[in-house]
Amino acid sequence: MSLAIVIMAAGKGTRMKSDLPKVLHPANGRPVVEYVIEKSEALEPETIVLITGHQSEKVRQATSKFAVRYALQEPQHGTGHAVMQAEPLLKEFDGEIIILSGDAPLFTTATLKELAAFHRANKAGATVLTAEIDDPTGYGRIIRSKNGQEVLRIVEQKDATEEEKAVNEINSGVYVFNTAELFDALHSITNNNTQQEYYLTDVFGICFGKGRKVCAFKVADPNEIRGINTPEQLREAEALLLSGKYV
Repeated sequence: MSLAIVIMAAGKGTRMKSDLPKVLHPANGRPVVEYVIEKSEALEPETIVLITGHQSEKVRQATSKFAVRYALQEPQHGTGHAVMQAEPLLKEFDGEIIILSGDAPLFTTATLKELAAFHRANKAGATVLTAEIDDPTGYGRIIRSKNGQEVLRIVEQKDATEEEKAVNEINSGVYVFNTAELFDALHSITNNNTQQEYYLTDVFGICFGKGRKVCAFKVADPNEIRGINTPEQLREAEALLLSGKYV
């Protein structure tokens, strides 16, 4: 099965207290997004698409040594809107797409391989990488079917009920989709939510509504799904990267 990888790298990162694009903040002397691109390359995909936005030229210049293609998200209207910008570059592609976040450098290549294999083995239309954490505040929650085998929806913190907020299985922001399923569903999502944004996670509900199988693959080490939103989280990620476990 052919593989493409889309990396979302358009955000401002206002909580980093810096005008530097979030994905360019250095982790142990290297831009965070470099770790994500290198791990993507290790999967030998047919193509890698980097979605830029905030200070797009800086991000392009900093990543120009890599064999990536660029899509521009301007203005920025959410994660679903971001991935829509990659569609023209992937219109001839027929395979699986892994979607990653450029500010989450700790997932391992082995985990991505296991995620893709799980997606194929279950003949899923869409699969999300998840983890269980003690304090899920701020994360999207994974709402599973009663038998626990499939995902019904992913609910953002701001849109979650009190019952849904009690769920401690969270969305990592790493996904696998069949290409046709992804872009077909993206054409159907709306921005009818608190943030008035197009959520990529709404694709899962559309797939489920069409009778397509939606699965979740739970990673054993929740550190792998850590994103970087604050200087404190950056320092924590640097220490974990230095451990040598997250390659």
